[in-house]
Parts: sequence; C-alpha cells; structure tokens
Amino acid sequence: MSVYVVKAGDTMWRIAGRYGVSIESIVGVNGLASASEIVPGLALYIPEAGLASRVYQVKAGDVLWKIAQSFRTTIPEIAAANPGLDIHRLRIGQVLTVPSPIKLEMETLGFLVPSGTSADLVVINSLANQLTYAAIVNYSFTAQGYTYAERDDSTIVSRCNQLNIVPLLMIRNMTASGFSAELVGSVLENPALRENLVASIANLAVTRGFGGVSLDLEFIPPARRNDFSLFLRDLKRRLGNLLLHVNVHAKTADLPTNRIVGAYDYAAIGSIADMMAVMTIDYGYPGGPPDPVSPINWIEQVMNYAIRLVNPRKLMMAMPLYGYDKVVTTNTAKGLSALAAQNQAISVGALIQFDSTAQSPWYRYWKGAEEHIVWFEDIRSFIKKYELIDRFNLAGTTYWHVGLPAPQNWAYVTSEITVIKR
Repeated sequence: MSVYVVKAGDTMWRIAGRYGVSIESIVGVNGLASASEIVPGLALYIPEAGLASRVYQVKAGDVLWKIAQSFRTTIPEIAAANPGLDIHRLRIGQVLTVPSPIKLEMETLGFLVPSGTSADLVVINSLANQLTYAAIVNYSFTAQGYTYAERDDSTIVSRCNQLNIVPLLMIRNMTASGFSAELVGSVLENPALRENLVASIANLAVTRGFGGVSLDLEFIPPARRNDFSLFLRDLKRRLGNLLLHVNVHAKTADLPTNRIVGAYDYAAIGSIADMMAVMTIDYGYPGGPPDPVSPINWIEQVMNYAIRLVNPRKLMMAMPLYGYDKVVTTNTAKGLSALAAQNQAISVGALIQFDSTAQSPWYRYWKGAEEHIVWFEDIRSFIKKYELIDRFNLAGTTYWHVGLPAPQNWAYVTSEITVIKR
C-alpha cells in the first residue's frame, strides 16, 4: 500500500511509471475525473501487494519478540518500519508500526439514507464485501411513541439479507424541523409513551426482517439522562438476540447538564447496548468557522475517554465520507462527498494542503470576491483513523453515509482490512 502526494510538475504518466501500475488503475481507484488534470497536494492511493501495516501501542510487560510473534512478523521487520527504535527498550505507551500478514479485523456499519430509487441497491451491491451492517436511516416516531417508516425499505432490507449485510432499523427523533429535543424528551419522561416506543421499535424490527436497531436520538434533554438509560434497558430486553446499536455524540468528559451530550451516560449505555458508536464527526460543523470535520487529535481525546468507561470491543468510531465547503465571511456551509471535494480542488486548480495536527486535508479557493475554505477527508486522513481503531482495539467504525462517494476509502478497506461478517 502506497500513498503518493502530487508535487508541482508531476504528471500521471510519471507517477504510474514510478509504481509500475497503469494510469487507468490510479484514475479508477482515486475517482479522478481525468488523467490529465491533477494538482499539487492531491493524495493518490496506490494499492500494492505486500504486508499490511498494523499499529500497536506498547503495554506494561511487552517485549518486542512477543509483539512480533503475535503479528506473525519479525523483529527486523518491525525495526525497519520504526526508524530509531531501540529494540531492547520499549516504552509504555509507545506506538509501533508493525508490518504483518494479519490484516486488521473489524466490523463496519454504513448508514444508508434511502432515496427510493434503484440507486439504493446499487450502493448496497457495490459494498457487499465491505459492510458488516447497514443502518437504514428511515424511521422516526410520533409524540405518542409510535415508530413509523418514512418510505418503503423492504427491497433494501431483503437485499442486505441476501448479501450477508445485517440490516438495522435506524430510528431518529426527526421531525420536519430536524432533530427534536421536545419530541424525544416528552416520550422518554413518560413511562407509558416510553413503553409504546419500545414495543413499536421491536415489533417493526422483527416483522420487517431487520437484524437489529441503530438509535440516533440527539439533543435529548439532560434531565432525561436516566430515562434514556431505562429506555435502552427495556428496548434491549425486548429485542432479545437482535442487535442494539446506540450512536452517541462525542465528548472528552462527562457533562451531565450539557444540552448536546448531557443525556449520554457512556458507562450505562455501554453496559446495556451490544454496540456503542461515538459520533467523532462534525468537529467542524455547519454554521461554524472552517475547521476539520474529524481531526485525529480530537478523536484520540474522545476515544481515550470512551475506552475508560466502555469495553473497546463494544465501541465503534465514526468516520465521515464528506467535507464542508464554507464561505469564510459568513460560515455558510455546503456539504460535499469526499470525492466531490477532492475533484473540486482539481477543477478550480487549488493547492491541497494537509494539517499535520488534525491529519486532515484542506484547500482555499475564490469564487469571484468570495473566499471559500474546504476541509474534507482523503486517503491520508482515512488511514490515520483506521490506525487509531487498530491501536485502541475498537470493534470497528461507522460511515456517514454510504451514498456519498469515497472510492479511496473503499479501495483501502478492500486491500488492507478484513471485514467481519455476521
């Protein structure tokens, strides 16, 4: 596996010759609109045969020969991958790159927002080998606690089951105005309405052929923190062997009165749910100043906090397949898929820069007198996130959302990761 960052004066012919691959393969893997147009700073992913690159964080009592043995590699291989490493003296907390024939094994969950068209099945078919779960983002509930579907998703659910992708009923407290704190708060605080919600979710999950439920209840009033945990307990009991997957906003400390994260008791949720996914996305959020969408330094702080409270093998870390194009003077934001953001940089001739702290790419361009800054994700930022998953021994990742093209990510998953199937 190689990543090449385009330099001034480079041509695709020269890059392809350097790696002994075809121009067409580079264009395809990276989703380029043209083989003749590239810009400095563009990161190109070039899959190659060879050992996987794993990440290991040294613990008390570790010795290098045991680490090498567990990854089926050798001390010289590890030493070569870590220049300056003292092979006789490891430090607790030291992070090692480990070449290994054993790929990272993990579960993956893709959120699918149904379009009601054949495009939904095209997406599912294309990702048959890259997804463990598909959460169908199609359900909300009424003020009386009754769950409903926004459109018919039976064909999607059926196809997922045929492809050995576990379909999950994804439910949100969504109204025409967006996520509703009032809706979720009023249902959770009333035991009868809470029971309605539990019963209707479980009934739909069973009767419609889902393998479980993925919850995305946002802006839960902090006063409903204990009620939310009670709801999860009752829902898990009702679901039985079906999976309960809970999405929670990211935080680095417990803030019980915070309107966004206060209702999420990580320890309680982790003890009840089969899987808890931390939404390590939208650090740079719509309406805010231009910032990285998912900076690795922030993610590391969030997951360090989460693994102190929840078994890492129950934890998933969210990955965005998108970026934001923001007008600097107003912070007006436009969402772009990772691929669209990359190719827009090429089309406007922008120099793509890379923030080493956030491990995220960005670029600036002008539309008339209007300055734009775009933060997005590319193969470099994807790799850093997978390395963190490996280092923390997490269960896996979630992707928001799989309808957004991100060919570099899927090529990497195919080449470097063993996706666990249920």
